[in-house]
Amino acid sequence: MEQVRAIILRAAGINTDLETQYTLELAGAKADRVHINRVIEDKSLLDQYHIVIFPGGFSYGDDVAAGKIMANQVVHHLAEPVQKFIDDGKLVLGICNGFQVLVKAGILPGGSGFRQEDVTITYNDSNKYEDRWVYLVPQTDRCVFIEPQRQICVPIAHGEGKIVTKSDEALQKLKDEGYVAYKYVDQNGEEGPYPINPNGSIESIAGLTDRTGRVLGLMPHPERYVRRTQHPHWSRLGKDLDPDGIKIFRNAVKYVRDNLLASCPA
Repeated sequence: MEQVRAIILRAAGINTDLETQYTLELAGAKADRVHINRVIEDKSLLDQYHIVIFPGGFSYGDDVAAGKIMANQVVHHLAEPVQKFIDDGKLVLGICNGFQVLVKAGILPGGSGFRQEDVTITYNDSNKYEDRWVYLVPQTDRCVFIEPQRQICVPIAHGEGKIVTKSDEALQKLKDEGYVAYKYVDQNGEEGPYPINPNGSIESIAGLTDRTGRVLGLMPHPERYVRRTQHPHWSRLGKDLDPDGIKIFRNAVKYVRDNLLASCPA
């Protein structure tokens, strides 16, 4: 069988690229960590891969705004190859800072008349860095990374994670057309105030997808819960505890195997 290949785009300040590489390989993919400048120099590099990952961290020190400089690199140097990558049926995942990059580059929510200024990500309502575990519940059944209806528990770690929209109309469009991927909820699946919603995101939105369902961005870190012992209550939850984070990556790898390897071996 041809191997599923993923590229993890690094930059100064990115700090979860090794964790993400480990997770992808645990899920069954071959993952390479490549500096974004190398892809800018040789855009054909993307043709060798089925999945692009924008990982978490503090790209370029989050100067100007979180993810903004790396987003500008994408807009000015990689807009066409990334759009071709998506049009070819491949997958894109942005985690935390990577999610900020995708939103500020206009890749998410993308399409259907959205402009970058319609949706953005800004400072937490708490005005501080939030590092805690949260529950997420899916809001769409079209995103290939997600198991519909399955609530998951994963950690967050960010200072700028609040999703906001320019208008009520933009928010309604996100909901009506299925762009909302995940919402923050409590253990019983109910939305609530801080700390259930850890950053004040509008309507508890924790992640977005695009119109294809093959692009996902989320603020929490699924790559930080791929072994049962990473859960703070692992010793109480039994030997059958199945880490929620790894499932997002397994779903991506399975999708590529089922839909892309024969026609696009990379």
